[in-house]
Amino acid sequence: MNPSPPAAEIGVIGGSGLYALLDGAIEHDVTTPYGPPSDKITIAEVGGRRVAFLPRHGRDHRFPPHKIPYRANLWALRSLGVRQIVAPCAVGGLRPELGPGTFVVPDQLIDRTSGRVQTFYDEGAVHVSFADPYCPAGRAAVLDSAARVNAVDGGTMIVVEGPRFSTRAESRWFTSIGGTIVNMTGHPEAVLARELALCYTAIALVTDLDAGVEGDHGVTQEEVFGVFAENTARLRDVLLDAVTKLPADRTCPCKDTLEGIKLPFDLP
Repeated sequence: MNPSPPAAEIGVIGGSGLYALLDGAIEHDVTTPYGPPSDKITIAEVGGRRVAFLPRHGRDHRFPPHKIPYRANLWALRSLGVRQIVAPCAVGGLRPELGPGTFVVPDQLIDRTSGRVQTFYDEGAVHVSFADPYCPAGRAAVLDSAARVNAVDGGTMIVVEGPRFSTRAESRWFTSIGGTIVNMTGHPEAVLARELALCYTAIALVTDLDAGVEGDHGVTQEEVFGVFAENTARLRDVLLDAVTKLPADRTCPCKDTLEGIKLPFDLP
């Protein structure tokens, strides 16, 4: 007997301001060993591909960055059959040329969070490769779709604990160590995806210039949400096009991440 087809093959984890994506979607309640995910997962067909959408903060934005159930979110998507994830997020720009409304497809990440659970593997020796945190095939597909919004190819995302914004000194330091954009949710989401052998690609929307870049005032929540709202339609168009361009057969290194490693439990 042939196994049942997966409920979805591609996942989109929506960030601040993107609480819905798919029209005519069916909602799924998913349970995981790590508790419930941020919200119900909606699944619909886009260009012949089965796509699952999960709002990272919940539809009512009830989860602040440091309280998001990251492990439950990634486990739930994999258990539905998802193997490739596109993850839009709001970020601050760390360089003057990256003003509000700019799209960036990062290729590197620096973790500056603290206190977050960032692994599924609390037992045994499970050390995954994370030198290149984003899927090369996923980045190529997203960049192709994001050409319509003149997305910047590459850059380093600094991920901070939050929920506060950076001081001016921190912002200048992030720039000095090679940061391009700053965000509060990109980690541990990316590494948890890698630990489940999932392809993960971030697409960042710059909502503000971070405090140390220029200007006479620090960023506010109202500004962030306002810029995201102004660009939601552009982001949605990019995402819906990108999921149709992701490769049907994965040939990237992500799928082989756990090859030869003895896992302490079975993956869904």
